[in-house]
Amino acid sequence: MTGPIVKKNRKFLKLKSNEPFWLVKNGLLHTYPSLNRHIVADILIVGAGITGSLIAHACIGEGYDTVLIDRREVANGSTSATTSMLQYEIDIPLFKLERQIGTQGALISYRACFEAIDQLQAIAKRIRSSCGFRKKDSLYFANSVRNEQWLKKEYEARKYSRLPVEWLTAAEIRARYDLQKTRGGILSHQAASMDAFRFTHDLIHYNIQHGLRVYDKTGIRKISYRPRSVIVTTDYGYTIKAKKIIYCSGFESAAMIKEPFVKLLSTFAIVGEAQTEKRAQLDHTLFWNTASPYLYMRTTDDNRLLIGGGDSDFLDTAKRDAMLDTKQRQLEQQLRRLLPRQEFRTDFVWAGTFGETKDGLPYIGKHPGFPHSIFVLGFGGNGITFSVAGMDMVRTLLHNQKHPLDKYFMFDKKRYY
Repeated sequence: MTGPIVKKNRKFLKLKSNEPFWLVKNGLLHTYPSLNRHIVADILIVGAGITGSLIAHACIGEGYDTVLIDRREVANGSTSATTSMLQYEIDIPLFKLERQIGTQGALISYRACFEAIDQLQAIAKRIRSSCGFRKKDSLYFANSVRNEQWLKKEYEARKYSRLPVEWLTAAEIRARYDLQKTRGGILSHQAASMDAFRFTHDLIHYNIQHGLRVYDKTGIRKISYRPRSVIVTTDYGYTIKAKKIIYCSGFESAAMIKEPFVKLLSTFAIVGEAQTEKRAQLDHTLFWNTASPYLYMRTTDDNRLLIGGGDSDFLDTAKRDAMLDTKQRQLEQQLRRLLPRQEFRTDFVWAGTFGETKDGLPYIGKHPGFPHSIFVLGFGGNGITFSVAGMDMVRTLLHNQKHPLDKYFMFDKKRYY
C-alpha cells in the first residue's frame, strides 16, 4: 500500500529483505535525470508513482505538453510497497456508503472502481507491459459470527446493484480454498493482480516516446501561483513554469493542506519463499477479511504468498519501522491459523504509510487554496483503481467540464475528520 523501508534487520540468521518485494524483485528498470535547466510546459505533474504515471498518460493522450517530476526515483514511494491487489470494493461497504452519500453516489463510486480494472487491463495490453496483469476473483470473508451478519447485508446490496457476486458458506470456503476458521463470505467475479512498480515504469517509458518529459530526484523548494500560471522552483534552483499543476503525491499532500481531510496509517506486509508446487486453490483469487484492521492476501507471479495488514496509526517512520519484527510475527500467526497446511517462510517484510478518508473515497479535483491546481489523491485500499477513475476526471477538469464523480470526490468540509 505505501512507503519504502531501508532499515536492516539483524535478528534473523536467514537473510531477509526489509525493502519492498517489488523494488528488490525488479531492480532499477529505468533512470531519469534531475532537472538542470529552466523549462516551460502545459502541465506539471508532481509524483511519479502509479497515480502520476496514469495521469501523465491521460494528459499526453489529450495532447498536452506534460512534465512529470518526483523527489525520489520513479515509483520508489508508495508504488514500490503496494500489494497491487486490484479490487472494486471500497473500504467502506456498499450498504454503509449508501447511508453516507446516497445510493447513487455509492453505486457510481463502486462502478468506477469496477470499470477501472478493465481499463487497467486495456492499458497494460496496449503498452505491452510485462507487469503480469491477471484477472482474478476476490473473496471477502467474515472472521466472526457478528461480522458475517452485516457481510450478508453487503452481499444483498451488491446483488441488488447487479454486481457479479455469490455467497460462499464457511464449508464452501474450506472446500474450495482450504481456508480454516472463517465464516461465510462474498466472492466477487471482478478483481486482478499485477506488479504496479513494473507497470508504472512501463507506462512512463511508453509515454516518453510520445513526448512526456520526466525528471526524478527533483524536489520542490517553492511554488508560486501567478494569475495565469504556476512556477515551481526546484531544490537546485531551476524553475518549471506550467499552466496547470497536478498533485499526485498521495499522503504527502497532507502536509500541504490545512484541513483534516485524511488520517495517516501504517500497514505491514510479508512475502514468503517461492514454492515449486503451484497453489492452485489460491492462485486465482484475492483474499481479505472483515477484521479490524483487515487482513489481505494474494499469490505472486513467481509463486510466493503475500499477506498484509496489522494497520496502526502512523506516528513517524522510525517508530513504524521499529514494529516490523512484531508485525511480521503477528502476520505469520494469522496466516498459520488460516492456512495451517501451507508451508511459509518469510523472505520479505516491509511497512508503509497510507491515507484513510472518512468515507473511504479519494480526493480528486480542485482545492480553493491552490489556484491552477488539481489533486489526484487515491487514498485507502483502492488507490490504484481510484487513480484510473482520476484519469477521466482530470480530462474533464482540464476542459472545464463536469464529471459525475465530482460531487463525491471533491474537497468538502462534510468529508473532513
